[in-house]
Amino acid sequence: MANKKQKKKTINLWNEFKAFISRGNVLDMAVGVIMGSAFGAIVTALVNILLSVCTWAVPGGIKGLVSVLPAINEAQAGLDGIGQKFSAANLNDVISTYATASGFDPKNPSAFGNAQAAILSKYTLHGSTYYYNGSAIIDWGTFINTIISFLIIALVLFTIIKIVTILKAKRSELEAKQRELYYKKHPEERPLPPEPGKPVDTPEVALLKEIRDALKNTPQVK
Repeated sequence: MANKKQKKKTINLWNEFKAFISRGNVLDMAVGVIMGSAFGAIVTALVNILLSVCTWAVPGGIKGLVSVLPAINEAQAGLDGIGQKFSAANLNDVISTYATASGFDPKNPSAFGNAQAAILSKYTLHGSTYYYNGSAIIDWGTFINTIISFLIIALVLFTIIKIVTILKAKRSELEAKQRELYYKKHPEERPLPPEPGKPVDTPEVALLKEIRDALKNTPQVK
């Protein structure tokens, strides 16, 4: 008996889930999320292209628009002999210097590789400059990228809503003209204007009245 109740409960939950997932608004929301993600990727790519062109003269492009704040403690100062930042063009020299300072021969491939891995694990490339991960960095490029992406998305959404609103207004206007032409050809079908002072039934009120009349006409079971 308990197994039947559990099975029936599981079937009911599954049916409720299918009814929920089959709703039009859920499917529309899923499509909207997928389309929004794809559109966001397109906007991001477009912004990166535009900013790359606009920041052509900046070393490292848009990703190079960063500022590093002065170190206030040893954790922000970077590795000894390297500091908070260094140019990507000097990476090999920095690795050699770091390997030598650590007591290894920079001409040894293994030692050179270990020194390179140690440095790259503590520094991140922004544009054409490596910055120490422990430093306080202001990433202006990402900030500008986010603002421009937001403005483009807002502009596109505003344009879409504006176009849809205009199309709906045009459609309503066209339907009103077609309705008026029809009533001119068939004046007997034109609805009578409401009497002064008499409330006009809304579709919801009309539906409730139909339900009420149907219930009145339903035979009572004795």
